[in-house]
Amino acid sequence: MKIEGLKFIDLFAGIGGFHKALTSFGAECVFASEWDKFAVKTYQRNYGIQPHGDITQINEQEIPSHDILCAGFPCQAFSVSGKQKGFEDARGTLFFDIARIVKHHQPKLLFLENVKNFEKHDGGNTIQVVINTLDELGYNVRYKVLNASEFGLPQNRKRIYFVCFRKDIIADEFQFPLPHQKHVSLKDFLEQKPDAKIVNRPDIDIYKKYKPKEDKEGNIILPNRPIQIGRVNKGGQGERIYDPIGHAITLSAYGGGVGDKTGLYKVGNQIRKLSPRECARIQGFDDNFVIISAYNQAYKQFGNSVAINVLKAILGEIERMK
Repeated sequence: MKIEGLKFIDLFAGIGGFHKALTSFGAECVFASEWDKFAVKTYQRNYGIQPHGDITQINEQEIPSHDILCAGFPCQAFSVSGKQKGFEDARGTLFFDIARIVKHHQPKLLFLENVKNFEKHDGGNTIQVVINTLDELGYNVRYKVLNASEFGLPQNRKRIYFVCFRKDIIADEFQFPLPHQKHVSLKDFLEQKPDAKIVNRPDIDIYKKYKPKEDKEGNIILPNRPIQIGRVNKGGQGERIYDPIGHAITLSAYGGGVGDKTGLYKVGNQIRKLSPRECARIQGFDDNFVIISAYNQAYKQFGNSVAINVLKAILGEIERMK
């Protein structure tokens, strides 16, 4: 299925992870929606498109026709009324806004992303309503949890991805991508002169020195996962220290502790957070991506974003379909 020339809409667009991935395959964005004013400014600056605001206030008939609908939608419980668990049960949630747009426009493909525990959310009710609703609307639903760590990004970020083809499209050949063979290291994504918070306090405890394994030729085997080597305070959330030969922990829009949102890393002799640019890199944004928000907002934006490399790997598999 050729993606070049297809039109897509970008819902809950954030700073445009889906936009980056799809336009790299030659697709065209015809509509975006995002309510966060700081993310809107970042999106507009980078793509020249002004996202519309709150999707709940936008009539589906006013949205241009499109071939692909993308959305990294929020995880919310449905008030399941009975055994149906379908379109009507989705009312009152933001997924309902996706459903009503799908019902009206019937795009060829839905490309959705959510948190990894979406499958188990509300005892499995949430995903069942999504599957039943999309089935009711004429789509075959496929989903899989994939980790950015396995697709060339040094970040442990497991997310569930949905690829839903309209039922008249024969998509039997589609399979989710297999992990990359090549391992990567966070240290190769770090800036030379980062503008990042350095932590210097007496309760830093580096209790472990990580020694990577080697292959028969003496080459280092990269661990391809986060390697904790120390802690600050009691080692709670945002207080763990990692070796940059491994991967970063999951970037987060929220979270506390001295290393909030990025985690802490021992780089040379310093213990520090990641810089906003480093966060951009480990989500798959190139260095041409313009960061215009203040630190707190920038960290939140990258913490909320999608891992572009994973999206590209999935799109590559969609393109393979005849």
